Amino acid sequence: MEVEYREGILHINFEIQEEDIENGALEILKVIRPDWEKNYITLKLLTDGITNKLVGCKPEGAEDEETVLVRIYGRKTDLIIDRKAEKRNMILLNKAGIAPNLYASFTNGLTYRFLPGITLNNKSVRDPVISKLVARHMAVFHKIKPSEDNRDTFIWDKITKFIELVPDVFSDSDKNERYIKNVPHKSIIVQEAYKMRQIVENLGSPIVFCHNDLLLGNVIYNEQENKVTFIDYEYAAPNYQSFDIANHFAEFVGLDKFDYSLYPDKKFQTSWIRTYLTELEGSEPTDEQIETIYVQVTKTVLLTHIFWGIWSLVQAEHSTIDFDYMGYAAVRFNEYFTKKDKFLNLEASS
Repeated sequence: MEVEYREGILHINFEIQEEDIENGALEILKVIRPDWEKNYITLKLLTDGITNKLVGCKPEGAEDEETVLVRIYGRKTDLIIDRKAEKRNMILLNKAGIAPNLYASFTNGLTYRFLPGITLNNKSVRDPVISKLVARHMAVFHKIKPSEDNRDTFIWDKITKFIELVPDVFSDSDKNERYIKNVPHKSIIVQEAYKMRQIVENLGSPIVFCHNDLLLGNVIYNEQENKVTFIDYEYAAPNYQSFDIANHFAEFVGLDKFDYSLYPDKKFQTSWIRTYLTELEGSEPTDEQIETIYVQVTKTVLLTHIFWGIWSLVQAEHSTIDFDYMGYAAVRFNEYFTKKDKFLNLEASS
């Protein structure tokens, strides 16, 4: 198997086939863990992701060995994800001490160290201790200085690219029928995205290095160490501070079963923002600062609905992951139009 170094990272010229993931993972392990005996390796397919497929690998009975993760990119996700930037992000964040070791890349994926802990759920994300850890960790994340070749604002270029990838007619007739029935026409989506750009650009939210995809499955809580870590840096890039916070709050409602009554209320959000700003600035924020960010976040959450709604339409056409992307797009756009007037009319209280 041919190997080389690319941008300082070991690269394995090998492609894992979606229909034979476990054997493919074993081939990768031959290179990065040559001392592991093939017949004594435990493989576990992890199913939380809706973009990629993930395999956890560890020798049987070897408690002192760390688990290795092998992540296989979803089909045609290179259309929407800059894989070179993702690797640069992992290296950057690892050097800052907030990302796992990256062992190698291969033709259609990455392999890296498993971080012990549990992913958050609708209940744990509201826990007073855990939510404060998340707020503080996001502040630490936002202090990271991006590399010189990764300083452009993320959101608008991505939305433009995603819209271009949304087909006029979906290749699957059932999906196309659902699109026509349940999702706004592409031309309407473009108009709404343009309106939101004008609004968000005038909010005054600073540009920081954002994770941009903080769904609950991308937040790991380690109870023993009392810390949280963010994982999966496919979309990490400079973006509006308010987007990262809003995007996290929008995920409180769930991913498979949506319950928008779980969207955090103002009391929770302002407490969370207070913790975040205290870590970010190193001092206690004023009520006015907190209120300003609360308003920015509330309006920007509309942009997260547009962004992930368009993203989901692209995935509906190309992905082989077993997930109802068309249904997800319908939910996000419905929530956008349901809350649009209420959120955009919000003003900071005195």
